Amino acid sequence: MSIIIDKLFANLSKFIAITILLLVAWIFTVLLQNSMASIQAFGFDFITESKWAPNLGKFGALPAIYGSVVSTFLAMILAVPLAIGVAIFLSELAPARLKSPVGVSIELLAAIPSVIYGMWGLFYFVPIVRDVFGGIGISMLTAGIVLSIMILPFMAAVTRDAMNTTPDILKESAYALGGTKWDVIKDIIIPYAKAGIIGSFILALGRAIGETMAVTFVMGNVHKISMDLTAPATSIPVTLANEFTEADTELYYSSLFELSLMLLVISFTIISIAKFYFLRRKRIA
Repeated sequence: MSIIIDKLFANLSKFIAITILLLVAWIFTVLLQNSMASIQAFGFDFITESKWAPNLGKFGALPAIYGSVVSTFLAMILAVPLAIGVAIFLSELAPARLKSPVGVSIELLAAIPSVIYGMWGLFYFVPIVRDVFGGIGISMLTAGIVLSIMILPFMAAVTRDAMNTTPDILKESAYALGGTKWDVIKDIIIPYAKAGIIGSFILALGRAIGETMAVTFVMGNVHKISMDLTAPATSIPVTLANEFTEADTELYYSSLFELSLMLLVISFTIISIAKFYFLRRKRIA
């Protein structure tokens, strides 16, 4: 009986894995088919062109790509140190009576809908950015701040769990050799949990680069490349959210689908690079 159950479980797991692969391939195929008109009309110029003028039939994705990359980069810069600090506090420094309530509070932040983050950012962070840095407040900087708050719970929770897997014997041995709390964290816990920490960063990066509603509230939808982080901008998700229902021509519609295809390719590339890194590290080890 146990052999039959094992075979059923193995076949079911295989079926689910293959189904997921087929779903990804199906999504890619649908996006590619709907993008063909744009691909044939613009070719590689779609990526390098910065002019987005639906009324003129001109579509360039460079401002959206730039906005996606810069806002995500800002979010990671702001969130990574905070996430690591929170994880270290919860796993090694916090008193027992604080670990549970603080940990639950951090995890609850992940349950807040993105539209709430967007509204909060619009009514709270936009005025702050406007008063401190100038401009109108709706900008890539504001988007980066909101995104950093959104991805912080994911990174902190996963990083904390990874740090908690460090065997006590390793930490106790380090303390026995005269190591300080900082030495143990720096030389034992972080190296041991490095794979999990990097995995949390990749998870958060994928969440940030594809986030739509929160960024739509605070970034604007200006198809322009600017070095000024306090200026309004756009990103791929923002463009899709604001303009998909307004597409009134086949080329306009297809260009938006090509943006979707690019977002899928970017996300897949990031995950693939991370997976390649982990596999390479495993082979070396």
